[in-house]
Amino acid sequence: MILNGLGLFSSPLYLFSKFFEGKATQHLIGVGIQPEHLNDDRLGRVLDKLDLAGSGQMFTAVALAAVKKFNVDTQTVHLDSSSFHVHGAYLPKMPEVYFTTTPDGEDSVCQASPLPIAITYGYSRDHRPDLKQFMLDIICSGDGDVPLFLRAADGNSADSSVFAQILCEFKKQFEVEGLMVADSALYRDNNLKVLGNLKWLSRTPLTIKQAKQLISQLMESDFIESPIPGYRWSEHPSNYGGIEQRWLVVESDIRRQSDRRQLEKQVAKAEQEGQKKLRELSAQKFACGPDALVAAQTLSKQLKYHNLTDIKIEHSSDKTRKSAQKEPKKFYTIQASLAIDSNLIERETRQAGRFILATNVLDVNELSNTQMIAK
Repeated sequence: MILNGLGLFSSPLYLFSKFFEGKATQHLIGVGIQPEHLNDDRLGRVLDKLDLAGSGQMFTAVALAAVKKFNVDTQTVHLDSSSFHVHGAYLPKMPEVYFTTTPDGEDSVCQASPLPIAITYGYSRDHRPDLKQFMLDIICSGDGDVPLFLRAADGNSADSSVFAQILCEFKKQFEVEGLMVADSALYRDNNLKVLGNLKWLSRTPLTIKQAKQLISQLMESDFIESPIPGYRWSEHPSNYGGIEQRWLVVESDIRRQSDRRQLEKQVAKAEQEGQKKLRELSAQKFACGPDALVAAQTLSKQLKYHNLTDIKIEHSSDKTRKSAQKEPKKFYTIQASLAIDSNLIERETRQAGRFILATNVLDVNELSNTQMIAK
């Protein structure tokens, strides 16, 4: 089936024997193998056995054999995931039951297939949240992206809840002592504890208070030029999650330019939205001055890159409702200006292009700062 797929022929099962006619099947597959042996019945039975054994386990077994045969370097491995959307209802399924025979062909054995994954809605990396999907977790070698581990998962599974277990399972099967590299989904305090003595390298999410404060407080003079052009770093110790580790704050020229352009767009958009909200607020009438002031202060806090300044509460009366018995109804309005928050913009500009790499490898001779960036 792999040969058929690599040949870009994609024959249906009942035509597989035709595909192999004229090909050296005895050389490619085994002595005595003829094209007529590769029929749909035979291939169907193989697919059943693969399902029972588990495609992930089979993939890992083949990958492990390839690693040993071709000396694939596993000193550094990379873990990531992706989503694949599908069309159709894909109703929930229960495990299927297969009847297999013993080698002597006499006894019938009942065996259930592994629990099927749930094809359902989840966070879509390919921007199709309207469609159901499944997830695929994969580990590749660092010396050429050779796939070493494959795992199909439910469409709504979260990377942060499975990445640590995947790396631990991979470690047991491959018995590697190399560096495990993953994105910020791995960096959770509970995950770091699960990893134990495994060597890891990950990106620290800037949603962590300690990380956000660090990148915003560092000045340009705190960074050291990297041998890798366009990068600078500043090294700091950390004990996040109770795990002793190194944090490397990295500043990238390319990323800084991109982040600053993005910041300019966000500020411009925020100003348009802020002016619109200010006009709507200025058109409102309030029963008393304190209510008007509270409304102005509330809007000012809601603005991300701007503040309301020169706030004035004006007292007016509705002359159209004047009558002989009643005085004109009094009300209050707000007048204010929209001003940019220069301090915030300065901090955002200063931290543009910065991110944090974290590792529990404390010895710089074993994993240098340059190697952390290059990984």
